[in-house]
Amino acid sequence: MATRRTRRFGRQQNLLPLRTGQVSKSLSCWYCDWKIRAFNEKLFFIGHRYARLLQVWFTIGSAFSLVALVGVAALLIHELGRAFYLHNWTYGLNNLSVSWLFGTSPPSFGLSIWIMNAAVMFFSTTFAVAIHEFGHAVAAASEGIQIEYIAIFLAIVFPGALVAINYDMLNSLPWFAALRIYCAGIWHNIVFCAVCWIMMFLLPFVLSPLYVHGEAPTVLEVPQTSALSGYLSHGDVITAVDGSRIRYPSDWTKKMIQINSQMLQTTFSGKKGYCVPHSWLVETNITRRIEDNFSCPGELAIFASIPCLSSSLSDGIRNEDRNANRTVTKQCLNAKYVIKLKKCGDGWEVTGSDQTSCACLEHESCMTPVQIIGTSWVEISYSTPYSPECLQLSKNTSANSDDISSACGGTFVFIGNVLTLAYSIHLSIYQPRWVYLSATIPTLVESILSCTFHVSATLGVLNSLPVFFLDGESILEVSLHYITWLNPRRRRKVLRLFLVGGTILSIIVFSRILYAMFTLSADY
Repeated sequence: MATRRTRRFGRQQNLLPLRTGQVSKSLSCWYCDWKIRAFNEKLFFIGHRYARLLQVWFTIGSAFSLVALVGVAALLIHELGRAFYLHNWTYGLNNLSVSWLFGTSPPSFGLSIWIMNAAVMFFSTTFAVAIHEFGHAVAAASEGIQIEYIAIFLAIVFPGALVAINYDMLNSLPWFAALRIYCAGIWHNIVFCAVCWIMMFLLPFVLSPLYVHGEAPTVLEVPQTSALSGYLSHGDVITAVDGSRIRYPSDWTKKMIQINSQMLQTTFSGKKGYCVPHSWLVETNITRRIEDNFSCPGELAIFASIPCLSSSLSDGIRNEDRNANRTVTKQCLNAKYVIKLKKCGDGWEVTGSDQTSCACLEHESCMTPVQIIGTSWVEISYSTPYSPECLQLSKNTSANSDDISSACGGTFVFIGNVLTLAYSIHLSIYQPRWVYLSATIPTLVESILSCTFHVSATLGVLNSLPVFFLDGESILEVSLHYITWLNPRRRRKVLRLFLVGGTILSIIVFSRILYAMFTLSADY
C-alpha cells in the first residue's frame, strides 16, 4: 500500500491529484506502471454498503495476521540459531524453501514446458498480488476511506500491484481500524491459499468423467536432450520401474533417487539379477577376476553370476569375505531377451510373502548386469494406449492378449546416471479416458492452482516479516500502540529496533535460501 511510511515517521506527503482520465501510465527503463481509477467508485460502493460485515471479516483477518507476524518472527530467530549452530536441526527454512519452489530439485524440461511454466508463474504472481491489494482496497473502503488509484506495475520482470489511499483520512482512523486495513492483504492471501487447496483437492473428482487420476503418470514432453528421447513420447504412460508400480510423477522421481542410492552400494547385496537358463550360457565360460577388463561385441551386455542367497543370509556376510579373491563367471547376453526372464537378487522390490532372493531353479543361474562405476541398470515399463497400432488391435476382437500387450507397450533398459532421468521428462498425474483428450489441460489447471497457492502463501509470509516497506512494518507499528507504558519516543525506538533486527535476520535467512538453491541447482 502506498502512503504507509509517511504516517509512521511523521513526514508530510502531497497527495497525488485526481485526474480526469480513468487510466494513466508511468514508464522508465526498469519500471512501468498502469494506474487505474475506473474501479474507485465500485470498490468504495462495495466497502460502504457491506461495511459492518467487512469489518467483522477483517477483524478475524487481523487476528490471523498477528499470529502470522509472531510465527514468522519465531522462524527468523530459529534460522538465526541454525546460522550460528546453536542447535543442529537437519531440516530448516532454507530446505523448506527449496522444496517449496522446486519440489525436490529444479526440473529441466523443454522449451514449450519452460514457456508454459513461465506463463503460469507470471499469471499466478499477478493474481496473488491482485488478491492481496484488493483486500487493502476493500478494507479501506469499509472504513470510509477514498481510494486514489489502483496501480499494476512491472519492475524489471516482476509483476505487482498497489493501492493508493487518502492519507489524511487514514491518519484520522482509530488504531484498530487502521490495523484491519494493514492486515487485510495478508488475510486475503491466507484465505486464497485455502481456496486453492480446496480446488486442488476437488479437481480429480470434478475431472473424473474425463480423466483417470493417480493410476500411472502420462508423458507430456520428452525433450530431445533427454536420454529417454526415442524411447518415450507424448501420450505414453509409465507403468513400472524395476518392477515397482509407478502411480504418481513423484513416485518416478523417488524411485530414481532410490536406485541411485542403491548404485552406491559395493556389495553383492542389492544386485538386480535374472534367472538365466544354463542352455543360454556358452560352453566356453570366460572366468575372470572382477577387476579384469571384459567387453562384449555388438549389442550384447556383460552379465556376471551372483550367489543365490536370501536377504537375511546375505546381510550377515561381510563385504571383505564376499569380494576377497572372488571369481565371477561373466557372460555376453542379449539384454533384450534377458529382461523377459524371471528376476532374482536383492535389488528388486520384493512383494508378497516370498522375501527370498533365491528364486532361480536348479537349471538356472542368477546373472546380474555389470555396469561401469556411477551407472545403474534400470528397467522402465510403459504403455502406449492411444497409439494407432494399439487402438486398432483393441478393436479387433480376435487379437490375443500377447499381441495387444506387445503393441500397446513394452519394457526397455536404461544404463547410466538415473538422476538425469528424474527431471528430464514432464509427467502428468492425469490419464485421458479417450484418445481425443489431452493430459496437458488438467495438468495446466493444477499447475496454476498449485503455483498460485505457493505464490499467495509466499506473499503472505513476506508481508508478515517485521521489515521495512512491507505490511509487517505497519502492523508492528500499530500493535505497539497497545503497549500503553511506552511513550511515543520509546515506541519509535522499539519499532526501529524490531525493524532493523527483522531486516537483518531476513537478509541472513534469504541468503541461506539462495545459497541452498544454487547448491541444489549445481548438483543437478
